[in-house]
Amino acid sequence: MATLRFSFGTMGSGKSTLALQIHHNLAARHMYGLLLTKLDREGEQVTSRLGVAAPAIQVTDDLDIHQLAIQHWPLHYMVCDEVQFYSPEQCDQLATIVDDMEVDVYAFGLITDFRGHLFEGTKRMLEIADEREPLHVEARCWCGARATHNARVVNDFVVYEGETVVVGDTAGPGAQKMFGDTVRYELLCRRHYNLGELGV
Repeated sequence: MATLRFSFGTMGSGKSTLALQIHHNLAARHMYGLLLTKLDREGEQVTSRLGVAAPAIQVTDDLDIHQLAIQHWPLHYMVCDEVQFYSPEQCDQLATIVDDMEVDVYAFGLITDFRGHLFEGTKRMLEIADEREPLHVEARCWCGARATHNARVVNDFVVYEGETVVVGDTAGPGAQKMFGDTVRYELLCRRHYNLGELGV
């Protein structure tokens, strides 16, 4: 019986690394599957900050993932990274693929946005997944405490308002500013997130 598994965590918890590992392991056993991502910092591939990457199908806002699976039939599995950015309808399409096509789906995503709120895709995956697995690689705040928040840092200050989706990276403090604001993300514990303290 196929399963919809949702693995989630903060930045730095190994989501993309695990997604790539699962895809590699299944493909090595001569199983045919699709690797998908949305808004990866490197474009049409899944990338890990450890330096590994693989080409992936880019999930656009208008992509019907169920139809994509039908077009690639026969299919054994799908590995979906950055599902926090998928629409609720696309998440439901993943469930349909599991239920109607008996295809295992391994989905990975962030749990909350920079405001500490669930992403729409994350919320829907938590509601419908057969298995919900927090990732056990614990990222740490600069103070050493367990990191619980993905803080958005604009020009070296933590911000709490703005568009939900702004692609940035985890470049260090004082990164060179180009074309206006420098946007990056930093992992913080709840206390330092609320205080807006970056420890620099």
